[in-house]
Amino acid sequence: MENNNQNDRSIEDLLGSRARIKILKLLALKQELTISQIIKTTHLNHSSVKSHLTYLKSNNLVEEKVFGRIKFYRYNSENVRARSLKKFIDIWEGA
Repeated sequence: MENNNQNDRSIEDLLGSRARIKILKLLALKQELTISQIIKTTHLNHSSVKSHLTYLKSNNLVEEKVFGRIKFYRYNSENVRARSLKKFIDIWEGA
């Protein structure tokens, strides 16, 4: 099967980072947060969170909404891969 989206990466790339999984799981469970809320909850540093959010946005798993100087990051439930991951997280976390 040909890969038409150059931003698509393997599942190993996506799940190969514990920090990225923490952010993805948090957004899947909370739906929408600011970067400050993500940092506070995950105990990760700003540059790490920003980098992982960029990666997740490039794979269409997370969306960014800007209101003035405030950015909100939202789990992209419209994306079939994101929905699948959310189901997995819900099962794994017992939600």
